[in-house]
Parts: sequence; structure tokens; C-alpha cells
Amino acid sequence: MAECTHDCSTCSSNCAEREIQKEKLNDKSRVKRVIAVMSGKGGVGKSMVTSLLAVAAARRGLKTAILDADVTGPSIPQAFHLKSRADTDGEFLYPVASKTGIEIMSLNLLLENETDPVVWRGPVIAGAVKQFWTDVIWRDVDLMFIDMPPGTGDVPLTVFQSIPVDGIIVVTSPQELVGMVVEKAVNMAKLMNVPLLSLIENFSFYACPDCGARHELFGKSRVEEAAKTYGIGNFARLPIDPKLAQAVDQGMIELCDTQNLEPVLDVIEA
Repeated sequence: MAECTHDCSTCSSNCAEREIQKEKLNDKSRVKRVIAVMSGKGGVGKSMVTSLLAVAAARRGLKTAILDADVTGPSIPQAFHLKSRADTDGEFLYPVASKTGIEIMSLNLLLENETDPVVWRGPVIAGAVKQFWTDVIWRDVDLMFIDMPPGTGDVPLTVFQSIPVDGIIVVTSPQELVGMVVEKAVNMAKLMNVPLLSLIENFSFYACPDCGARHELFGKSRVEEAAKTYGIGNFARLPIDPKLAQAVDQGMIELCDTQNLEPVLDVIEA
């Protein structure tokens, strides 16, 4: 077992001190539940899944929010076609609401130009994520999704140490290599004592629009096997859907079908 270094930003020890380090919301904010959406590697559609989950939750009548913790690669505003900048009163920031009322805070909503690169070191990025939690007015949010950067580096560690995360959803794809990186994400969840709620396999299959046959273009699905291996009671398979990709590019994700993710939301609500 690792020894405590008394510095939670570098320590891997799992102790009660971590709870003390949680950052408190400001007095004007209220968030009931926080779900982190993470992946072991990039390019598996994690931000798209985060957006779809938020859309599905909002359709159920839940006041929903997204905290975009992928600071160097923020894509959530694009999916919702958000072009206006976040407001501030000099003390607090105010998230930008999507067409259906989903509150979103992302670094791209603070930049002068959305294409400006974010050339920051790890501690600065981690500090920005903390501020998205403490210095933003989150108004009576029932369910917040945190879009995590890929991997298990500084920002995911900061999120788990600083924000009271209630559960984790891991997004993967069918390739064999991804099985190894998924295990890293699973092990991090165990290390941080946060329950794994669901495993979502994106790009799982392609359904032929003519005959309806399913083709597993990236190899045989392993999500059910992986869920059993890691003791995850819920999993979902998302197809390759060109219409969905087009909707994300056009900022129209709120019009997309979320039926495949409804069982995941059932678990979150339960």
C-alpha cells in the first residue's frame, strides 16, 4: 500500500484525507449528483457520449449541466452550437444554456476565438477545472456530467480529488488495444473509491440501412465480457451512425436519438 505524502495532488494513497480536500460549491450553486464520463484513450467518442447523456437526461425533465474538463480539447460547445461567451459579474462565471436548457461551462466559452490553442501546463489546467466547479453559478442542477480528458493524468486526478463525483461511466471502442487502456480507467476508479456505473462501447457496429444487418467493422464486441470481468452491472453498445456525426458537426446533437443510452440513465437515476 502506498504511503501518504500529505499532498493529494501527488499521493496515490487511498485515505480519508481525500474527502477533506473536496472543493465546496459557492453559496449560490446547488448540484445534486455528479457523473464523470472518462475513457482510457482519445478518439472513442467520449464527448459525444457525454453530450447524448445530457440530452437524454434533459428529456426526462432533469435540470442537467455539463462541466467540460477536457480543457485542451473542448468539443462540447461545438456539439450544442454554442457561440456566445460565458458571462461574469466580476466574481462568478455563468454557464451558457443550450437550446433545451442544458447548462454548459467550457474553456471555449471563455476564449476570444474558439480556435485559440490552450498552451497551459498541467497545474494551470487542473486549477481551471477546479474553478469551473467553485466559481461558476450552477443553478439547482439535478445531474451534472463531467467530460473528462482521456487517460488518467493530472485533470482526472484533480476531478476525483476535488469534486464529489458520485459515479463513473467509461467509454470505449471494440479494438483489442482499448481493452488494456479501459482497465487503466477501471483501476483508477477503484483507487479513487468511485463506483463504476456503466461501460459504453462506441462504434460497436454498423447497421446497414438497406437490409438491417449488423457489421462489426472494428472487430467483435467485447463490452459484455469486459463488464463481467470488471464487475460492472450495466453496459451499452452504440452504433456507427453517420447522421449522428453530422449532427455533432452541425451543433444539432439535441435532435439526436438517445434510445441506446436510456438503460444507462436508469442506472444513474437509481
